Amino acid sequence: MHKLSTITFKLSCFLLAAFVFASCKNSDLIQRGDSLEVAYDKAMAFYEKEDYSNASKAFETVVQIARGTEYGQDAQFYLAESYYNDGRYLLAASEYERFISLFPRVERRQEAQFKEAYCYYKLSPRFKLDQGYTRTAIEKFQLYNSRFPNSEKANEAGQYISEMRTKLAKKLYHSADLYLRTDRYEAAVIYYDLTIDKYPETKWAQRALVDKIKTYNIYAGRSVASKQRERYQKAVEAYETFIQLFPNGEYRQEAEELVDEARSALAELPEEAPVVEEDEDNVSVEDVDPDANTNSNQ
Repeated sequence: MHKLSTITFKLSCFLLAAFVFASCKNSDLIQRGDSLEVAYDKAMAFYEKEDYSNASKAFETVVQIARGTEYGQDAQFYLAESYYNDGRYLLAASEYERFISLFPRVERRQEAQFKEAYCYYKLSPRFKLDQGYTRTAIEKFQLYNSRFPNSEKANEAGQYISEMRTKLAKKLYHSADLYLRTDRYEAAVIYYDLTIDKYPETKWAQRALVDKIKTYNIYAGRSVASKQRERYQKAVEAYETFIQLFPNGEYRQEAEELVDEARSALAELPEEAPVVEEDEDNVSVEDVDPDANTNSNQ
């Protein structure tokens, strides 16, 4: 009997403690009848304790009831901040965008616009995956720099743009490399050219030009006699483009070795060769990768 009483007492204490804890926790939440000021303060309390999940829920409530007030403006900003600090970047980007739309002339607009772009940067996946978020991030950072060219964040935004353009270039280059490895030479050349034309400032443009020379050498060597001269000549032309664009490029020696192969092969070809039809890839830019259709300013 004494043991049963002890267990009952401990259980009662546990239930009492749980009730007190729940009561305290419930009092932290926004309640029906709370004033706007009290509701906002409760949301900020969660935020300052770094409880961003509850903070976002509380700020959502404040935003709904505080439209057109100063509390509403602050709540909208901190709703985005709560999602941002919680690593929920797509939701954060959406709320930053809403803040910019609702309050375009406030001081915080500049910070919100940078963080909106940064959210898409954080969402940008590895290069082999779809690059929709990457392109959006580039657009958002470019917009930020056009509106705030003297911002202390302008250089940082530029670095992110450069990093993501390099990622897009890498994706195009690897598409070309895949076509080369599967003997689809026309498709490979299309993608090497896209890499060069769209992202000439990246290392992948240099690499693409060298591999374009190599592709034409391989293609010519496997072509019918009537097509060989034309394709070896295109290898030489690709080398000449490399020298114009990257006279001190890190791949120059490799490019020179490849063009020597092309020139030697040309020297050994007869002046005229019988014309024989052969199958080609018949591939266009639109057939292969959606990133090929992106604007060169992205």
